[in-house]
Amino acid sequence: MAVYATATRSPQLLLVLSTLGLLAIGAPQPPNIVLLLMDDMGWGDLGVYGEPSRETPNLDRMAIEGMLFPNFYSANPLCSPSRAALLTGRLPIRNGFYTSNAHARNGMPPLTRHPAAYTPQEIMGGIPNSELLLPELLKKAGYTNKIVGKWHLGHRPQFHPLKHGFDEWFGSPNCHFGPYDNKVKPNIPVYRDWEMVGRFYEEFPINLKTGEANLTQIYLQEALDFIRTQHARQSPFFLYWAIDATHAPVYASRPFLGTSHRGRYGDAVREIDDSVGKILSLLQNLGISKNTFVFFTSDNGAALISAPKEGKFCFLSSGPSMQKVLQSMHSAVIDPGGSNGPFLCGKQTTFEGGMREPAIAWWPGHIAAGQVGGLAPVRMSRSRAGSVEECPCQSGTLLHGCLKGVLHLFQVSHQLGSIMDLFTTSLSLAGLNPPSDRVIDGLNLLPTMLQGHVMDRPIFYYRGNTLMAVTLGQYKAHFWTWTNSWEEFRQGIDFCPGQNISGVTTHTQEEHTELPLIFHLGRDPGERFPLSFASDEYQDALSRITPVVQQHQMSLVPGQPQLNVCNQAVMNWAPPGCEKLGKCLTPPESVPEKCSWPH
Repeated sequence: MAVYATATRSPQLLLVLSTLGLLAIGAPQPPNIVLLLMDDMGWGDLGVYGEPSRETPNLDRMAIEGMLFPNFYSANPLCSPSRAALLTGRLPIRNGFYTSNAHARNGMPPLTRHPAAYTPQEIMGGIPNSELLLPELLKKAGYTNKIVGKWHLGHRPQFHPLKHGFDEWFGSPNCHFGPYDNKVKPNIPVYRDWEMVGRFYEEFPINLKTGEANLTQIYLQEALDFIRTQHARQSPFFLYWAIDATHAPVYASRPFLGTSHRGRYGDAVREIDDSVGKILSLLQNLGISKNTFVFFTSDNGAALISAPKEGKFCFLSSGPSMQKVLQSMHSAVIDPGGSNGPFLCGKQTTFEGGMREPAIAWWPGHIAAGQVGGLAPVRMSRSRAGSVEECPCQSGTLLHGCLKGVLHLFQVSHQLGSIMDLFTTSLSLAGLNPPSDRVIDGLNLLPTMLQGHVMDRPIFYYRGNTLMAVTLGQYKAHFWTWTNSWEEFRQGIDFCPGQNISGVTTHTQEEHTELPLIFHLGRDPGERFPLSFASDEYQDALSRITPVVQQHQMSLVPGQPQLNVCNQAVMNWAPPGCEKLGKCLTPPESVPEKCSWPH
């Protein structure tokens, strides 16, 4: 078993240590920061995480050259609150990205068989001016900041990303749903900086029948051009590449359509993988890879909304207890879209499949590559392309794999990580302190990445205004369980297809605050076998979790909820720049009303 160093809990000391580390290596300027945020991509979608098609060679290579985080979490099982958490370093309950209109409801409108969680055009709220976003703070260290892709923190003028620290933007304020008739609802605009340059399904077509769209290629070119420009200016930069090809309706460009064993979703993943490879190659070719920190992750788990009732997972994770669990799950459901690996349910839920994300850190020359610290070596052979002949693993090994027939060992951190940590870690990279006038939930992961430290910390799972669960160490306690209503479930809307677990994946809101359901995620990552209430293990876990939760709840000051009020008049009828294009639309009468969130 690996022996882990325990880091001090002082964030100030960690910041000093990490900054001294940067100065010691003689960095000429703060490192560039590239955050690659995917949309609805699941933990099990990458080859390095065991996806059997192994169609992500560039991301797998990124993992080989960097560090893998198998225990990395979103701050919410939905797109918009998760993105708010990343850019503020704060839980959505603090930054306002939740609704108080109903108990434990996600911010999502009452759609039917194809729901997707998003801040819809009717929402009047967005990121409050009181919140300090990562790009605003990075400006103090001389960074030039660009967002490419989905903003999702409010589409009204006061919420524009260039008013919150970004210098450039190419992308959209909302998801790429549509097409709409521009009468009852307008098509979503695409912006370049301050003004719209077109709309989805119009100037930026998406063929719903074939899945063809060139958006990922456009987003890639935006990223490459920005990197080249900032390199020529010798300016530190922050690139937030938040693309949405794996969010329904899934799309890919023509060269990638039909190339995956996993259908259209796999085509989109392959194009993303190819794009990430091009971004990393450019950094290397420009000679700035050693001064550029790159992190890849997703905003929430894969959406399992219309999965079939057959299929199976195949993983290269090991360890005796893990293998037994995974072997028992070979008949589990997989979605023709994303995969959440061995975990329960998906997007919309606070089970592991909804909030545990793929995560890879890459920083050549700083993050050591190609080893598994403290773990037993693994040997693996591959005799035919695409088929693993044998995979004998010694106890304790977590992840390993072959690339082009060669065995590679991945450096793996068992740190419980959060998407909010990217806020604090990025500030540390820039030599900045996090704001001291508010609670910051994100940790600085540089001691983990550079020195192998593992810090104790809880992971809080919120759904709307409700704390649903918490993980501390290997134990996860559920205080509330539910997936969606019986009414929706009977209509065919199932967030956990093929994974019904009595008393766990409930269709009514079940309270467990007096006696939480507790799972050992090391032995039971699928949350199928709750510990016996009478067991010593349960009592010991409960005794450690209870004071952490009590302290959190006693000190919590919720932000003003931003997802409570809807108004059709605030939709994207006449975005800035519409006059130049002749694409301004007439809004209806303004009628603010309480938003209805069914789940």
